[in-house]
Amino acid sequence: MMSMYDDVEKILYSKESIQKRLQAVAKEMNALYSDADLPLLICNLKGAFMFLADLVRYLDFRHELDFIETSSYGAGTASSGDVRFLLDVGESITDRNVIIVEDIVDSGVTLSCILERFEARHARSVRVAALLNKPSRREIEVPIDFCGFVVPNEFVIGYGLDYDQQYRNLPFIGVLKPAVYQGS
Repeated sequence: MMSMYDDVEKILYSKESIQKRLQAVAKEMNALYSDADLPLLICNLKGAFMFLADLVRYLDFRHELDFIETSSYGAGTASSGDVRFLLDVGESITDRNVIIVEDIVDSGVTLSCILERFEARHARSVRVAALLNKPSRREIEVPIDFCGFVVPNEFVIGYGLDYDQQYRNLPFIGVLKPAVYQGS
């Protein structure tokens, strides 16, 4: 049986470089939210769970957490464009400062739907913290207020990001070998 590490073409960001970048992102967030009224961080599952777990350890301000789960992918590697909410927030976001925590922003379709939904619920502010930004795939322009890394147009896995629900547990962010997903 092959190891999942054999499916990695190259490592883009090591565990150490991810943590260093998260500290810098948290510093930006700490400066903005130091006096804010209990911001609500909303993690988009499943991909952003590792990002959220590590990020909050570096935050100095009081905050609450909630979760959503969206899907715009069927089988395969491309977004269907049809965004479904599989899990919605349990907390009211009316008049709250909301921070959406995303693993990766590529087409912008999913994030655009999330932003519309939360703005319609009268959040005081809605900002986005994204671990990865892939602007080369953007179909809809969306704001990213706090960004970890800008990535090339390659299929990235690890540190919460998956292919077919696998590879999330890799401690780094890497590129999946095309042979793994071609033909799916």
